[in-house]
Amino acid sequence: MSSKITRDKFDRVLTKRDLFVLAVGAMIGWGWIIQSGYWINAGGVDGSILAFILGGVMVSVVGLIYGELASAMPYVGGEHVYSLRALGPLGSFVCTWALVLGYVGVVVFEVVALPSALAYIVPGFSAIQLWTIAGQPVYATWVFVGGVGAIVMTLLNYRGVRPAAQFQTLLTVIIGLAGITLIIGAVVNGTSSSTPPFSGVEAGGIFTVAIMTPFMFVGFDVIPQAAGEADVSPRTLGLIIPVAVGVAALFYIAVIWASGQSMSGSQLVESPLPAAAAMETLFDSLLIGRIMALAGIAGILTSWNSFLLGASRAVYALAESGMVPEPLSEIHPEHKTPKNALLLIGGLSVFSPLFGEQMLIWIVNASGFGLVLAWVLVVVSFFVLRRREPEMDRPLKLPYGRALGALAFVLTVFFVGLYLPGAPSALSWPFEWGIVFFWTFLGASMYAFSGTAATHGQSRTEDSES
Repeated sequence: MSSKITRDKFDRVLTKRDLFVLAVGAMIGWGWIIQSGYWINAGGVDGSILAFILGGVMVSVVGLIYGELASAMPYVGGEHVYSLRALGPLGSFVCTWALVLGYVGVVVFEVVALPSALAYIVPGFSAIQLWTIAGQPVYATWVFVGGVGAIVMTLLNYRGVRPAAQFQTLLTVIIGLAGITLIIGAVVNGTSSSTPPFSGVEAGGIFTVAIMTPFMFVGFDVIPQAAGEADVSPRTLGLIIPVAVGVAALFYIAVIWASGQSMSGSQLVESPLPAAAAMETLFDSLLIGRIMALAGIAGILTSWNSFLLGASRAVYALAESGMVPEPLSEIHPEHKTPKNALLLIGGLSVFSPLFGEQMLIWIVNASGFGLVLAWVLVVVSFFVLRRREPEMDRPLKLPYGRALGALAFVLTVFFVGLYLPGAPSALSWPFEWGIVFFWTFLGASMYAFSGTAATHGQSRTEDSES
């Protein structure tokens, strides 16, 4: 199948603003609401800020690599297209299948994060305990709200990328206003430490926070997934990616500083929603704290929306290349969305609240491994295409590309290593590694039994070169 056919199946309706808010909304989702207390407790305010500066630099380098590739190949599927052209069908399948694990893990997490946030706002929300899994109770109210939310978000994306993008813009504005309000509260009512900046900062604390930063920035790679639906120039498409990463980094740093002006890290970490607790303290108002929790819900929905979009496009790209069942490549004739891929992912997410919070933590940790593995293979694709196709049209061609690529490779391999046994954030056995092995077995089985994978993959590679 030719890449031209791929492009023509979708409507190019996404503007620069749409792409920007899709990425930023995905990155500044729910994590800052619940993790800011942990960051400050582990690394202090200054140490956490330094960790996010370092993490922002790291992810920006990877984002620049994505920027060049996205500008050269602005097609739906993003990473699948790059790796297929550079590494062939098998390498592309490994890259895209790992990416789908990461995206689906985020979608599943957000399904449970929604009732978790409502439990903070609505007294007595956790009601009618059904059972426990890994010591965590499963409530009927959580199952109902999470399931209904999954249905609504799936239908929103099913009806077209444009309504989903408009929804994303509204929610991202809400998150931005909440962050600005928190900063204003810190400036007016916060208490600053008298110690000099970065005094008492320990390397261990910085490292503890730094290893979490790549996964706070995951979401910029949604832009390449939706590139075939973007109504912007290829160069603009590539530039939006690093700009979105920079804005997200500034947002995280501001939230950390503002939260640190409200109370100590040991106090913040005791709250289920530290950013909301910080807002409540700074303004001495329970109501304003709950408004911040509402902004957290907006963050849940923006990540959910972005990763549902990204996951469905990645599955569509695999199906179009003949690597997974062909029906998953069907496009809705009116809405121009990959309908079966969306229904599959959305349908699976409906049932995720039945397994409780602990099971989802295992899924999210395993999915992070998939994401960084995909990053490594994208960087390898960058090198291969620079060497093999030096004359390829690259509207956003990076200066010092080899040096930036080498830096990106070192950083991504380093983060893959953090998941391996012996690392400080290694995946646990048997649950998290079990998920990785199951996903690997499932993917290998689908690929092995797809007799057209190599044929379709090679055809698409040749078409994109012509």
